[in-house]
Amino acid sequence: MLLSVCALVGNIGCSTKAEEKKEEEVKFSVTSPLVKDTTATKDYVCQVHSIQHIELRALEKGYLQKIFVDEGQYVKQGQLMFQIMPVVYNAELQKSQAEANYVGIEYQNTKRLADSNIVSKNELALAKAKFDKAKAEVALAQTHLQFTQIRAPFSGIMDHFQVRLGSLVDEGDLLTTLSDNSKMWVYFNVPEAEYLDYKAHHDENMKHVKLLMANNELFDHPGEVQTIEADFNNETGNIAFRATFPNPKGLLRHGETGNIRMTIPLKNALIIPQKATFEVLEKKYVYVIDKDSKIRSREITIAAEMPHIFVVQSGLKKDDKILLEGLRQVRENQKIQYKFEQPQAVVSNLSLYAE
Repeated sequence: MLLSVCALVGNIGCSTKAEEKKEEEVKFSVTSPLVKDTTATKDYVCQVHSIQHIELRALEKGYLQKIFVDEGQYVKQGQLMFQIMPVVYNAELQKSQAEANYVGIEYQNTKRLADSNIVSKNELALAKAKFDKAKAEVALAQTHLQFTQIRAPFSGIMDHFQVRLGSLVDEGDLLTTLSDNSKMWVYFNVPEAEYLDYKAHHDENMKHVKLLMANNELFDHPGEVQTIEADFNNETGNIAFRATFPNPKGLLRHGETGNIRMTIPLKNALIIPQKATFEVLEKKYVYVIDKDSKIRSREITIAAEMPHIFVVQSGLKKDDKILLEGLRQVRENQKIQYKFEQPQAVVSNLSLYAE
């Protein structure tokens, strides 16, 4: 019985040694991070606004007598758009003009008497004041009459009507909106850490951005970051950037959404293949080979992601050796045999850009 136990232990020991020998015979591909200057792109959700977008409201009360434009129409600055019935305001203008004529005649008569020293200068000054008041009332009546005509304050595209022909509108009622789409302001929010990086480098390349539209196509014209708001949003920790895009064909409209794509330069970036990483509970890890050729898992932080590669922010050094392939065939603390592949050759074979 004792001999049987010894034989069994011997067999287990031999089997374990055989497995270790078999594991050591397999050679795994190992590489190191590639250190290189590169650029990364980051996308930010954005909202598109017209450079001018206003509400057109009635300045006087009355019936909407005429509409000279149509919804979605391009109008020029100064073009007549709406006419509110002017009958009452015409009557007020005529009344004030008649009053001004009457007071004017009185003023001229008083002036002739004053020149002949028949009336005092005070009486002349009083007549002059009445005449000036009457002329001011004429000017006011003319202004009210002009307010019955709603004209375009700038060239742009009209939105839908909020009222219809014949509607009774009150002072301040919304008629429509008008958008100047010659240029577009695109707003997007940037986290605090990325804002600090932007201000620290302030690279000219970071000022020029692209717009990825809702159909996943890039807008033809690049934009430029021209404005950063003054304050951070304490709830989100973000600050708003504003980029200006030319819009010569009028493709962009007020209220659109999309993504701003910003190119960020990375100096001495650590680049590793994505296939050399694995994920546990939404955290990224790599297998690092130590000086005894044993495998150790290590958590890394990703700074940027590009096709087939990651740019590592922390967790790795340029001289670290990482397992490139066969991640599912090894286990923690396993001793392996490996062949080292140059980082440049590994990255070049991934069919990607890393400039």
